[in-house]
Amino acid sequence: MTNIIDGKARAARLRAEIGRQIGILRQRDLITPGLAVILVGEEPASQIYVRNKANQAREAGMSSFEYRLANSVPQDKLLGLIERLNGDPEVHGILVQLPLPPQVSEARVIQAIDPVKDIDGFHPINVGLVATGSGEGVVPCTPLGCMMLLTHHLGEMRGKRALVLGRSNIVGKPMASLLLQADCTVTTAHSATHSLADECRRADILVSAVGRESMIGGDWIKPGATVIDVGINRVERDGKVRLVGDVDFDSAREVAGAITPVPGGVGPMTIACLLLNTLAATCRQYRLPFPDDIVSRAWEDEVVEAP
Repeated sequence: MTNIIDGKARAARLRAEIGRQIGILRQRDLITPGLAVILVGEEPASQIYVRNKANQAREAGMSSFEYRLANSVPQDKLLGLIERLNGDPEVHGILVQLPLPPQVSEARVIQAIDPVKDIDGFHPINVGLVATGSGEGVVPCTPLGCMMLLTHHLGEMRGKRALVLGRSNIVGKPMASLLLQADCTVTTAHSATHSLADECRRADILVSAVGRESMIGGDWIKPGATVIDVGINRVERDGKVRLVGDVDFDSAREVAGAITPVPGGVGPMTIACLLLNTLAATCRQYRLPFPDDIVSRAWEDEVVEAP
């Protein structure tokens, strides 16, 4: 029987524990973590995503600061805003929603954010710290959420064969690095990979982050494998827009040992990890201890089985 890895439920528990820790921080140290989110343009999906981040930050007891800029904003104006937020003592985490319009250099924007306030984990300093396994860098939210789900479901991953589909700086590369640090045997596949289906069939752990609707069918999956579907693809079916993943869920669940659904899998964990990174950033900036067992305290030892 395939286990459905319920990211929505796990994220809710994690957010509740984060909120509890923030309450302690506010009462004991009189500090309220502050999250600043910058959205450039009016792309509907990004607007919804930013709104969800802000709402969940407030629900957890954080201060939420939103900055919405026109799609035509000059790069210097955006960089000036980031500089101001870097120096704002009430802001402990800064997030610039990607992608950005063509007149703005994504690299310049990422590098402008103070690494201590870089809760996305995209700054080159944090990328290097995570890649070297120092334990000091900020781990990007989506790979962090994926690893939490994998660790909770599988426990020991040492020696397992893992395949990461996608090589982006946001998900693919850091995901492969984290799996390697968990002592998996890791392969990264991409658009130039030969015999992609065969590579997938060898994987005990399959993480897909390519953004192609239902690309991976059940016949690509090793029986009993754990499948983490990061893909979020908007498709129109029967006159309605639906979210589907990179994995064909119905056929994959017949083969996989465990699988994340879309929606309700990785997405909610990404936002929960954003709040977790903000709390951790706040503690670092005030040299306060961070509760390392926050995830284990939040989650119960249970899985949700498919009907």
